Amino acid sequence: MLSLPATVRMFLCAQPVDMRKSFDGLTGLVEAALALDPLSGHLFLFLNKRRDRLKVLFWERDGLVIWYKRLEAGTFQWPRIESQARSVELSMTDLALLLSGVDAASARRRKRYRRAG
Repeated sequence: MLSLPATVRMFLCAQPVDMRKSFDGLTGLVEAALALDPLSGHLFLFLNKRRDRLKVLFWERDGLVIWYKRLEAGTFQWPRIESQARSVELSMTDLALLLSGVDAASARRRKRYRRAG
């Protein structure tokens, strides 16, 4: 399981992305398409059209990092995304389900305490 600080947020780009893009191309997408700062320390996730490849772009203290996963079989499951949304924010649980191949739409969440706000 990944361990990230609680302040780190995760954003999945709502549109499929050409996986030939590297640091500059993905940074440009974060700025232009998502209207976010790629140097914020947050994770930015990109899936290709076939949904069998995933790239994660993030800033780590002194430089950009890309984490890339290619599935040998199967696909990643898109979460529910509103039609006009540029991106969807994922929780750590949503990211773990996405990477594990679990369909989050069919998984049921049990009632838990949630602070108002």
